[in-house]
Amino acid sequence: MDMNTREDILKTLRGNVRETYDMPDLSALRPVSYPDAVEEFKTKTTTIAGARLMEMHDGDDLNDLIRRAYPDAKVIASNLPGVKADLNPDTVAEAQELERVDVGVIEGCIGVAENACIWIPQTMKERAVCFASEQLVIVLHRDQIVHNMHEAYQLIADSKDYFREYKFGTFISGPSKTADIESALVYGAQAARGVTVVLADSRR
Repeated sequence: MDMNTREDILKTLRGNVRETYDMPDLSALRPVSYPDAVEEFKTKTTTIAGARLMEMHDGDDLNDLIRRAYPDAKVIASNLPGVKADLNPDTVAEAQELERVDVGVIEGCIGVAENACIWIPQTMKERAVCFASEQLVIVLHRDQIVHNMHEAYQLIADSKDYFREYKFGTFISGPSKTADIESALVYGAQAARGVTVVLADSRR
């Protein structure tokens, strides 16, 4: 569509507006907050997000937690230090190699108590690991949980660390699901069939 056609359409629409309204006053609205953001995040993760929650404390082995959650996994992909992975999204030749991943293990940077979303900046060469894995494990520290999306977006805006090497990030809140296909709920239509959030102790 060229600019003239676009402007003609907009001009026609404006010319047919019969009644206008002032924008609503949103000054009274306040971002939601909770007595305990961590507990609210845990509850929302296992309810509205539909994810599994596992807690990891100092001395626990992340590899043991992953194996306990997914004992039949044959291909694990991750670039996190200490994770025993069969594929590394930093060193695969192309993203298509990640199509056969049973479990992808990634790290989240911000957890949001309001809706159980987790901010995942791209910290690997092939971000397909976040979406092509059959099951996704997201490691998140307790002190990275905020109350609401306003706080989350402010942290993202204020920090250059979330975009150090790659200019991409996304929020993930649970397994991919849709009910658009013949009105049947389908898991894994666009991304992982299941998500496990590993909630680790606060960083020291």
